[in-house]
Amino acid sequence: MVKRYELSSAQWERIAHLLPGKPGDRGRSGADNRLFVNAVLWVLRSGARWQDLPERYGKYKSVHKRFTRWATAGVWEKVFDSLTGDPDNQYLMLDTTLVRVHQQAAGGKGGPGIRLWGVPEED
Repeated sequence: MVKRYELSSAQWERIAHLLPGKPGDRGRSGADNRLFVNAVLWVLRSGARWQDLPERYGKYKSVHKRFTRWATAGVWEKVFDSLTGDPDNQYLMLDTTLVRVHQQAAGGKGGPGIRLWGVPEED
């Protein structure tokens, strides 16, 4: 049974070939890519800090360092591009920090009349 925030076998099969560190790749092979991806998903989906990562996933500093290396190398971009290009995609997370509110929903044209230093503008 899949634990909360973890990938099912079908989900894992869709991305396993996209990840570095598998047998046959140059360099060191990953100890357990699936455990690592599940650790990242646990942090991102739960909203917890890296320091709160459960021990079953390993040391949080190691997980965070590997997450950062993969981000720098573009691994996550490759996975997201592959998944979003699939017409049968049944699961998609949207980070709402990327969604802009229309001008009128944010207080009208130009927003409130307050300067950057907090002094109201004179009319």
